[in-house]
Amino acid sequence: MHITFTPTAAAKLEPIMQDGTKHLKLLYDTEGCGCVVSGVPALQVIEAPLADDTLGEGSPYSVWYEPRYEVFFEPRLKIDYNEDRNAFSLKSDSQIYTANMRLIKSY
Repeated sequence: MHITFTPTAAAKLEPIMQDGTKHLKLLYDTEGCGCVVSGVPALQVIEAPLADDTLGEGSPYSVWYEPRYEVFFEPRLKIDYNEDRNAFSLKSDSQIYTANMRLIKSY
């Protein structure tokens, strides 16, 4: 999996990521959805990945993810940030996964 961050998204994350002690993880949140195919993507700031997490390529940030959820995403993704809505979005060349992706800070 490869994730590219737009300049706007990278600038929004830079204050959090600048000291090099935090990592990003693409979550596929299925809690309360009733079915695994109804999951909602979220971006989480973590201190360390879990043992089963896989590191995906990214520019300018690499992103961890759970391999069991990789099937729900295309190999190349883009994360953008909309300042007017104060929201991240996750998309590919062929679809928008979410225009309202949460940023979860777990530190």
